[in-house]
Amino acid sequence: MPQGPTDLLAWLSIGLFVAGVLLERRDRRVGRALTAAGWVTFGVFWGVLVPHFLLVEKSAIEGIASLAAVPASVYTGYLLWNGRDSLFVLSRAVAVMGVIYLPATTIQPAYEFLIEETTRQVALGIDLLGYSPEVTANEEGVRNTFVFTTGGRTFETYIILACTGLGSMAIFAGVIAAVKAPIDRKVGAFLVSIPVIWVLNIARNVWIAIAFGKQWLQVGVDPVSAVFGVPAGDEGLVSFYLADKVIAQSASVVALLAITFFVVRRLPEVTTVLEDTVYVLTRRELDLQAELGLRPGGPPATDGGRPAERDGEQ
Repeated sequence: MPQGPTDLLAWLSIGLFVAGVLLERRDRRVGRALTAAGWVTFGVFWGVLVPHFLLVEKSAIEGIASLAAVPASVYTGYLLWNGRDSLFVLSRAVAVMGVIYLPATTIQPAYEFLIEETTRQVALGIDLLGYSPEVTANEEGVRNTFVFTTGGRTFETYIILACTGLGSMAIFAGVIAAVKAPIDRKVGAFLVSIPVIWVLNIARNVWIAIAFGKQWLQVGVDPVSAVFGVPAGDEGLVSFYLADKVIAQSASVVALLAITFFVVRRLPEVTTVLEDTVYVLTRRELDLQAELGLRPGGPPATDGGRPAERDGEQ
């Protein structure tokens, strides 16, 4: 089961978020302080992960995103501390995300079930396409490995926590849970996001396993090897890096943007979170409900407040 020095930072930051959100209604000053501290700790957490994503996972997309999350998180805490109360909504979302995601990284039965169920469904998808790799267990006894034999060589792919889609599902679940809206629209937003992410994630894993296992993408071997630091003799990894780090991750970004669009159409209240995210990144105020035609006019129908604009009632 994955463990690391980031575990304490993760639990500490989520603990601060949860405590701040729970106390915000009783004592906004204390809730604000705890939540702002949660954002700063969250920034430190992402900073610690940057070398892992860049040097271990060799994922430029995740590495750059983690690096950008450091100042963004700290700045979010600063804005909340200085009175941007709409950020309590985003903070609630992060608290829910953490409560969903962290147990899978620290509770062995939950981790094993998620990994093995994902592996089982990916194996079914591979079989439906006419391929039959061997499925084996790792050294911990968790059944998560696909073994292909191609050209007299074996190529293995592993299902790890990042392959389950739990992170993306936790994000959407957190945002949907954080806003105030009728339950039927929340259920609708859930149905156009969580199940879709799960299905697309299974398809993504099927694609990576087959593309690597059958060596479909052995193109530009020398430049790709140089970019990803593929050791001499392991050039077969080029198919993996192109299938996963380039094609699958780029497609995932597009898919998540499309899912976000449908969620916003079903649950316009989530624009509060998107508006604050844009503000943190660009210092630009937006009224997305009006700009997207979800609310042609009238006062912003959000569940937060900005200084001198709304009273911040949650």
